[in-house]
Amino acid sequence: MIGKTMVCLMAAALGAGCGRAAENATVPKVETAPGKILIAYYSWSGNTRSAAEQIRKLTGGTIFEIRPVQAYPSDYRACVAQAKRECRDEFKPELATKVADFAKYDVIFVGTPNWWSTMAPSVRSFLAGYDFSGKTVIPFVTHGGGGMADCERDIRKACPGAVFGQGGAFSGNGIRNAGSRLAEWVSSTVKFLP
Repeated sequence: MIGKTMVCLMAAALGAGCGRAAENATVPKVETAPGKILIAYYSWSGNTRSAAEQIRKLTGGTIFEIRPVQAYPSDYRACVAQAKRECRDEFKPELATKVADFAKYDVIFVGTPNWWSTMAPSVRSFLAGYDFSGKTVIPFVTHGGGGMADCERDIRKACPGAVFGQGGAFSGNGIRNAGSRLAEWVSSTVKFLP
């Protein structure tokens, strides 16, 4: 009996692992020009902003900060409590600005902190506000130890019709010194047209 139980548990774990592996399979580089790249991000602490700025320097793309109309509390504990509630409820806060001429972008890097294993609610609002059909979305996440978690999966669900490039996850504490790792990831995702 124990042997059958162990086999079933291992099979279930293997099946779950295969699903995640398929999601994270190697993705070919997307070819584009710098003027066709948008780097949209939400950042509470500045870590995701730092990653977005480094991506802008590497790609020459246009940067766009996703900002909710009502900012999150500056107090860490108050922010954590609000974020936990909003992530659980899949809340979409109203955003302060929109991307001008969204249609001109072919490649959209979407940056978020890992909040409770998913994207920040402001990023959920951003994704709901545009049609990503035919566009390439490349998620990037900053985290305090949780890695990508379900962020990429949830971003994929929010962008039906999009093509996805290889996502990247970066430690928030080390993002300001992650230049070479971040540059290697960007060069593995995008090939620039002359």
